[in-house]
Amino acid sequence: MEIIKTAIPDVLIFKPKVWGDARGYFYESFRQQWFDDAGIDATFVQDNQSSSQKNVLRGLHYQIQKPQGKLVRVIAGEVFDVAVDLRKSSPTFGQSVGVHLSDTNKLMLWIPPGFAHGFSVISEHAELYYKCTEYYAPEYDRSLLWNDPALKVEWPLSGAEPVLSAKDKAARHLNDAEVFA
Repeated sequence: MEIIKTAIPDVLIFKPKVWGDARGYFYESFRQQWFDDAGIDATFVQDNQSSSQKNVLRGLHYQIQKPQGKLVRVIAGEVFDVAVDLRKSSPTFGQSVGVHLSDTNKLMLWIPPGFAHGFSVISEHAELYYKCTEYYAPEYDRSLLWNDPALKVEWPLSGAEPVLSAKDKAARHLNDAEVFA
């Protein structure tokens, strides 16, 4: 496993070694030792899977209490995956990282607790699978407005308006959002 730093040092790209031949491929998608070796104290307690159609944009979501770290990968299709630093004490507060994740490149994105997370579907259909370090707690669920100019996220939209949930349409701008200390 190759671990690649992003513009926000705590957000990491995991690039697996893939063994393939005419029959298909094999790769290890998770090994606790990778996190231990990288100095990441993470215990995963919940796995989630999400299916979405082209132009669906989900996020930017976070839990203000019981924050979740996430290891995200795409098992079908392609998305543009985004992490936004919401840790007020961080030198990268309010900054974002965006990475193309696909079933072809097999990259995984580590998003630590204290970040908002979202993605936009680029392919006709996409399925995400992600591990979480904390259980979902709906009472602490928050949304950051996907197109807040303060975030400077360059979403690769295909010209169409993104398809959003009611929750994401009502999300807050960064300057009005609850953030982490």
